[in-house]
Amino acid sequence: MPTESTAPQWYTVRCLFGSAADQGFVYEERMTLWCTDSFDHAIELAETEAATYAATTKTDYLDLAQVCLLPGHPTSGAEVFSLVRDSDMAADEYLDSFFDTGTERQSSWTG
Repeated sequence: MPTESTAPQWYTVRCLFGSAADQGFVYEERMTLWCTDSFDHAIELAETEAATYAATTKTDYLDLAQVCLLPGHPTSGAEVFSLVRDSDMAADEYLDSFFDTGTERQSSWTG
């Protein structure tokens, strides 16, 4: 984890939401952007917003918040989130298991 400073920096926080659907459940990952002084404060801000979002959209916040420090100010093409995961799966199996299951709603769906 990078050394934190007291000067405000940009962070993205990914939060996970879920709700019951006609058949099974619907899960949503949201990333929000925060300019603040620490990882902990970024998560605190994101979780406060997550509670409001969950109430508004009638979903459940699943108490998962992952934070990423942005390298500098947000700009076009800037990395806004990074998560590295170890796996024994080959690329096609990994993608099919986590990212291309056929049940994704890949649009600006919100709720």
